[in-house]
Amino acid sequence: MAAMPAYNEANTIATVVEEATEYADTVLVVDDGSDDDTSDRAENAGASLIKHTRNKGYGAALKTIFEEAHQRGVTRLVVLDSDGQHDVSDIPRLVEKQRSSGAEIVIGSRFSAEAETQLPQYRRIGLAVINVLTNLSMGVVFSQSRIRDTQSGFRLYDRTAIESLANDSQIGNRMEASLDVLYHAHQHDYRFAEVGTTINYDVENANNQNPVLHGYQLVRNILRTIERERPILSLGFPGFLITSGGLTFITLKLHQYLQTGTFPVEQAFVSAFAILIGIFACFTAIILHSLEQLPQRQSEEGRAH
Repeated sequence: MAAMPAYNEANTIATVVEEATEYADTVLVVDDGSDDDTSDRAENAGASLIKHTRNKGYGAALKTIFEEAHQRGVTRLVVLDSDGQHDVSDIPRLVEKQRSSGAEIVIGSRFSAEAETQLPQYRRIGLAVINVLTNLSMGVVFSQSRIRDTQSGFRLYDRTAIESLANDSQIGNRMEASLDVLYHAHQHDYRFAEVGTTINYDVENANNQNPVLHGYQLVRNILRTIERERPILSLGFPGFLITSGGLTFITLKLHQYLQTGTFPVEQAFVSAFAILIGIFACFTAIILHSLEQLPQRQSEEGRAH
């Protein structure tokens, strides 16, 4: 199945559906509350249609796609955008990559060697930052296991991934859903593979969301996830550095006092405050880490009994 969320894409939806029909057994369009002719044009082009009565967001449309694919027993699901940005002829390459690698998720990547996507510099830098943060939030450091394009909307899911994603109520309704899917896959130890693909940004209404606002929302969600899932990395390590820096500074000032008889009281208060903040961050990280590990330990004990 090739499936696409759509919102007011009347100008492009028919072309994308007709092209996708050449490479998929079924083409599904989830019209997320459009107020134009998106639904009619999608159906006339040969797509199966599900229409939301109101606009719920990209993530909500994506969840509808997973649920419908699961109900239909789809073995491979390719999700792509309905605005014509993605090269539909790359669908067979994603399928072949899934067959050869056995990966549960295959991503059409703008950053693989064979991709020829011309990204504006500001977008390239922003995506690079988001890619690094997303990989770090999943605990991925080494280059051989990191995802090069975490924000690609051109993805293939196998039957295992379809089933688990269709039953995950934690996926958000908005654009954060792309990240939620990656976190879901990481928690389930799914394998990723990537195929270079070219994204065409020279299309009408390619991205109607402010890129700065979108980037801010993504980074905020990533940092929240890091704080929740990686408290030692996000709080413990910075807290240790702050505490160490404060202690070092006070030690140097005490040494200065013994030599000169003068002691910078204001700087000492600042250092003491920094030490308290650092210690608080360390203890918070330890508590959050313990709470994170508790469900896993209880599950292991339950299986043992």
